[in-house]
Amino acid sequence: MKYRPIGSSGMQASTIILGTWATGGFQWGGTDAQESIRAIHAAMDEGINTIDTAPVYGFGESEIRVGKAVKGRRDRVLLATKCGVVWHIEKGQFFFSADDHGPTQDGSGRKVYRYLHPQSIRYEIEQSLHRLSTDYIDLYQVHWMDDTTPIPEIMNVLLELKKEGKIRAIGVSNATVEHLEQYRAEDVIDSDQERYSLFDREIEKKNIRYCTNHAMSFIAYSPLFHGLLTGRMTGKTRFGQGDIRSTRLRFAPDYIEKVNQMLLRLDPIVASHQTTTTRLVLAYMLRQPGCTHVVVGARKVAHACENAKAADVDLSAEQIHTMNQIFSDYLPRLSTETTAVKNKDPSVA
Repeated sequence: MKYRPIGSSGMQASTIILGTWATGGFQWGGTDAQESIRAIHAAMDEGINTIDTAPVYGFGESEIRVGKAVKGRRDRVLLATKCGVVWHIEKGQFFFSADDHGPTQDGSGRKVYRYLHPQSIRYEIEQSLHRLSTDYIDLYQVHWMDDTTPIPEIMNVLLELKKEGKIRAIGVSNATVEHLEQYRAEDVIDSDQERYSLFDREIEKKNIRYCTNHAMSFIAYSPLFHGLLTGRMTGKTRFGQGDIRSTRLRFAPDYIEKVNQMLLRLDPIVASHQTTTTRLVLAYMLRQPGCTHVVVGARKVAHACENAKAADVDLSAEQIHTMNQIFSDYLPRLSTETTAVKNKDPSVA
């Protein structure tokens, strides 16, 4: 495993960060609690020392399971969670409604809001500390932006929490460069976590460049595009009720097969490293300028172990060049075929 700093915090985080969105089950068709905890243990045993979660992942369930998994091992792990996506109060900006299976189209179920009022953040941190069975969070991230609360007010309470020892570092997620500028005008921001994959590369010219120029860590989430870039899916793959992939055209059978055609061209490089397509894609993402860490989910022990070993795949400049050529041949065609979803289900990552 390789480790890189989280901004100027002094913390060294594994380049492969375990993501636990799916651990909570919400939007992923459910998750076996005990297997997800075993997967967290396996990831830690493989050298992954950073776990990323959020309250809304399973409406608290992900944090609870992470807390159980790290009990007795807290000193071996950096815990990263988030604030600003709430369902305990109907204030701020309405985000989506959802039941236990996923977002609802008729407005039934819980009402979820983007809300970052200082009082709400203080409520959230106490809830997260309780669910995670800890007395501090290593990296506390603003999950989504809330235009109803001024950024100076948000930063003020986050800095207070830092002085109180409840958090060690501050990060943001799902932000624009303009947001980053406003947060940094108040004080130090150590990280920015954004969606970044072969299908989401515009961010390279924006947030990633900004992070590089300001000594911030850039943490990529969904680098495997919800598993589409693993090569493990086929046109026969089906997704159950509540799985967000069942609503997305990029997970239609014909589209999966077209992506697999691209991934098959990576086979010579996969074979040369005696590795897997999953590890190769993750290693490639970590070689992109400015991308310091990637968040990868795992609900099974085998997947956690596989993902962790991606950090050990050392790609040559020639192999990176070959992969760039393959992706430049295929990705423009794949990206123009569809970017839509069948339903307007929001992604809360």
